[in-house]
Amino acid sequence: MSGPHDTFVRHTFDHPENAAAELRAVLPEHVVSQVDWPSLRVESGNVVDSDLRETESDLLFSARLRGGHPLLLYVLLEHQSSVDRWMALRMLRYVVRLLERWRKHHLDGITLPLVIPLVMYHGPDGAWTAPRRVEDLFAFPEAGREQWRTLVPRFEYLLDDLTTEREEALKTRPGPPMARLAWLVLRYGRSKELARRLPEWVVLFAQVQSGPSGENHLAVLMRYLLLMGDQAAHAAAGAVLISVVGEQRAEEMMRSYGEELIEKGRQEGLASGLERGLARGVIRGRAESILRLLTARGLPVDEQTRQRILNCTDVATLDRWFDKALHATTLTDVLDAPEN
Repeated sequence: MSGPHDTFVRHTFDHPENAAAELRAVLPEHVVSQVDWPSLRVESGNVVDSDLRETESDLLFSARLRGGHPLLLYVLLEHQSSVDRWMALRMLRYVVRLLERWRKHHLDGITLPLVIPLVMYHGPDGAWTAPRRVEDLFAFPEAGREQWRTLVPRFEYLLDDLTTEREEALKTRPGPPMARLAWLVLRYGRSKELARRLPEWVVLFAQVQSGPSGENHLAVLMRYLLLMGDQAAHAAAGAVLISVVGEQRAEEMMRSYGEELIEKGRQEGLASGLERGLARGVIRGRAESILRLLTARGLPVDEQTRQRILNCTDVATLDRWFDKALHATTLTDVLDAPEN
């Protein structure tokens, strides 16, 4: 099952205009200048077999050079929480598997198409430090080291390390508003800085909302922020949403997000493997959705109230509190009087 990072990235960058923005930002200039960008399209299906795939976020694009030559662009969007030392070897396997598949459908061909592998990284542990060349993974004798290097595969992938990019650089990258906002959200989505920076991106949110499929893109953005951000980020995201779509529509969308968070809690409970995990997952998901909704509406929740909501095990009570939270202006509008 795809995780929140994979879902968000795939939704964003399987649109050719957003993919083109990512590729233009990373590919060498001599490649960018020779690609016929209107011919860029998303290839259907995943590149690698299921036994090799570790995520469901791999994307493959095809384009043509200005002279008419086919150019395949393989984009692997990596979302590991730690740097993968063996990424160069993984990418080599992916590219070889792709070329083998291409050969099966072009038996009369005498050359192979170009394949340019690219890794996008935004992990929370700092900059990417893994080797980008396969030859750097081998152990060589010290004597004649460079001569030995010529005997192993020579392969290197491109890297878009969002963790090393400054906010202003990402905001000014050429591309559609959704691509620029996605870079920013991926860059800061798991940091304590997110809540402070979100209000500065309200113009981008508005541009996304007013563009093609705007509300769908906005919904995906907000789901990701609610799943990945802390309570301060939830409040900031809710305020941005209200400023972009208005309070009534924001309330409707937040109800939808709350239902999805409930489903997430259900899945987490099931995955725990405990006999009563599913029930606990549902209840926990509903309680957390109430807290996130209250925070997004700007209602401060003290620790005693927070624990009361989290410790509630009655589904009917949680449902009632959630419905009230959609329109509440104070906490007393939401919660029943505590039992003595």
